[in-house]
Amino acid sequence: MSAARARRSLTGSSRGATAVRSFSASKTPTPSARPMKWCRAFSKACAGSASTGTKARRSAARTLPTFNRSATTAIARLSPDLLKQKREEAARQRIPWKYDRTCLTLSGDERRRMELSGLRPAVRFLVPTGKTSYVDDVHGRIEFDHEQIEDFVILRSDGQPTYQLSVVADDVAMQISHVIRGDDHISNTPKQLLLYGALGEKPPAFAHVPLILGTDKKRLSKRHGATSVTEYERMGYVPEAMVNFLGLLGWSPGGDREIMTRAEMIDAFALDGISGGNPVFNPEKLDWFNNQHLARLDRAELVERVRPLLQTAGLWSDELDSVRREWLQRVLALVLPRVKRLPDLVEQARPFLAEHVEYEPAAIAKHLSGPDLPEHVGALAAALREADPFDELAIERVLRAVADARRIKGGVLIHAARVAATGKAVSPGLFEVLALLGKPLTVARLQALVNFLRSA
Repeated sequence: MSAARARRSLTGSSRGATAVRSFSASKTPTPSARPMKWCRAFSKACAGSASTGTKARRSAARTLPTFNRSATTAIARLSPDLLKQKREEAARQRIPWKYDRTCLTLSGDERRRMELSGLRPAVRFLVPTGKTSYVDDVHGRIEFDHEQIEDFVILRSDGQPTYQLSVVADDVAMQISHVIRGDDHISNTPKQLLLYGALGEKPPAFAHVPLILGTDKKRLSKRHGATSVTEYERMGYVPEAMVNFLGLLGWSPGGDREIMTRAEMIDAFALDGISGGNPVFNPEKLDWFNNQHLARLDRAELVERVRPLLQTAGLWSDELDSVRREWLQRVLALVLPRVKRLPDLVEQARPFLAEHVEYEPAAIAKHLSGPDLPEHVGALAAALREADPFDELAIERVLRAVADARRIKGGVLIHAARVAATGKAVSPGLFEVLALLGKPLTVARLQALVNFLRSA
């Protein structure tokens, strides 16, 4: 396959087995279109008008006369009860059930009696003898013996087309060039190829890709957690990471490249990069991709991504949109290495934006039990009140001087000051944290810790 064909297959001139075939002209995204819009995966080739979607929905109905003329259909009037009996009998004999073409031998009188009884027929495709083969763009040549394919239903007894007829009719109407779908649809391909042949239409290129597995190496399903793209949006993943992660499941651009934009993946995409094994959906790997793409965002854009979450948490103020905007960008840049998802940014930034902090019990037990700690922390607060300038180097110099003067290890003050400033036992570099908090808030929180320790 050429690179141009591969790019077309990724950017919209192909369909997946569950792709939406109808696009509304409304400005409000449909539930099915919403995840695609979030991932910015729409392309001009997919953005059909409402009239195009209507054509696709009607195409299966227009196709039926062609089958009637081509003598490739058979009217089946077996009752559901009789079909059930035949299947159960095959199951008792432990043989695979296959429609036995009973209705082909019905006499005229039998057919009239069925019609008078109200039994409505279904329409089956009469599978000819022989074999069907095609060249799969991933697996190579695949051949099917028609002995293994029963006369499949194309119109149900209520007149509605089945999946097999619908996808072929729609793909012909929409001039689909490539069908890229999961390996579980390989068995549908010979039936669809037979339908294309009966219609006198050239079939598209088919490519079947390995199915995605969960971490337990079983087929991905709801039991593995979130399976809807919109759920991942709510969980705080950014679309750049989601597209990158999904794009590399079962496909490789070659080399050791992992972090890629959608445009870069489109340029590099080729079906020969699809691996033979089933890829595993690893949430930890997705977290890593998300962190990497968050780090690649412009700082101003990062603020915009986290703004709604900060507003919901009650941590947003008008100053963050004006005089403190650059300061907020520095805060987010500082905590970003510890972040996997957008909600993590909120929690990491909370000590900088909240008026007060709560001390984690684990941090209290680990770092606030030393002798004379209230006096040590009080001395540090007093010394930092006089520090000028109040930057990282000055803060470190003052803290170590206080530790030396009181004949304690610097770690005692560092850990206590971290709990005072953030409420946590772990944080980004303490001196960077205190510099961003600023002198007034740093001193106030150190003094609040002194009061807490004396009242404990």
